[in-house]
Amino acid sequence: MSLIRVANERDAGAIAHVHVESWRTTYAGVVPEAYLASLKEAEREASWREWLTLDVDVYVAVLEGEVVGFVSGGAVREPVERFDAELYAIYLLREFQGRGIGTALLKRLAGSLKARGLGSIMAWVLEDNSSGGFYTRSGGVRGASKEMEVGGAMLPVVAYGWADLEAIVAGG
Repeated sequence: MSLIRVANERDAGAIAHVHVESWRTTYAGVVPEAYLASLKEAEREASWREWLTLDVDVYVAVLEGEVVGFVSGGAVREPVERFDAELYAIYLLREFQGRGIGTALLKRLAGSLKARGLGSIMAWVLEDNSSGGFYTRSGGVRGASKEMEVGGAMLPVVAYGWADLEAIVAGG
C-alpha cells in the first residue's frame, strides 16, 4: 500500500507531473485536445510551489518512493448548498488507479478538514469525467451543476457532496 503524507514544497514537481499526466489521460476526449497538449509541467510546478504555501491541505500518495497521486482541499470557495469544505483536486496516475489509493487520499483529507472544524465537503467534477464513479462509490451525492470554461470550451460540471466528513473518515 502507498504512504499518504503531507505534501511539501519539494513535492511540487512530482505533483505537477501527476496533475498534467492525469489531465491528459482522464480528460482525453472531454477537454479540447489542444488544451491538454499545451499543459506544461514546469508551469504547473510553479503554481504548485505557490499553492503549497497557502492555507490549503495537500497530501501526496507515495509508492516505492514515487509520488503517484495527490489530493488538495480547504474551505469552500463558492457556496454550494450546505457544504463548508471543498475537495479542490484529487488525481492519480492512471496505472495506480483502482488500488484504493484515491480512497485513502480522500479519507486523509477528510480527517484533516474535520480536525480544522469543517463538517461537510463538496467537489466540482467535469460531468464527462471517466472517474466520476469514484465520487459515488466514495459516498458522494450528485447535486448542483453549472458550466465551466476549460481550454476555450464551456463544459458541464456537477457537484458531488458528502454531508458528513466523519462518514468519509470512518469509511462509510
